[in-house]
Amino acid sequence: MSYVKQLYNSCKELKNIFSLVLTAMLLALRVVLGIFANATLPIFGNMVKLSPAFLPVAATGAMFGPVPAALVGGLGDIISFLVSPSGMYFPGFTISGLLTGLIYGFAFYKNRVTLPRVIIGWAINMIVVETFLAALWLYMLYSAADGTPYSVYLGIRFISVAVKCVPEILLIFATGKLISGVGVKKLSKR
Repeated sequence: MSYVKQLYNSCKELKNIFSLVLTAMLLALRVVLGIFANATLPIFGNMVKLSPAFLPVAATGAMFGPVPAALVGGLGDIISFLVSPSGMYFPGFTISGLLTGLIYGFAFYKNRVTLPRVIIGWAINMIVVETFLAALWLYMLYSAADGTPYSVYLGIRFISVAVKCVPEILLIFATGKLISGVGVKKLSKR
């Protein structure tokens, strides 16, 4: 299926009340996990953060496609900031949330969630969003104050991604299997 058709079909998913309600519930779960379920590892100045907040975004992408997943990713970041602000709002991380939703939506929507597909989707997200973009956002936020070059932030992001590699891939794969086992489309017909 082409990317344009996936975008169109995922937009149509938001017309279904069941899909809309489940997307809203996954958004709420994303906000709660983003606020309360964070663990910061004391590696390189606490720059490695482990959080399961990506799981509702990946689940939304698998069930309803890239557009609802992008909404969960972007709105989840905004709502998390509004509920529990830590510092000033920076729109770069909202863009990262949107892109994460798009990537997981394109990788998993109307496809079987297989381990190779999970690894490819995760790798694309980690390289583009969690490594290069996150390093850019951190550089933009903090380099004026301390003069740290972009390459330092990039190196720290590579280490962060390496630490999170196996747990995140396994969690996405298990969540995808759970979703396909439950059969979301079967639930909506009850």
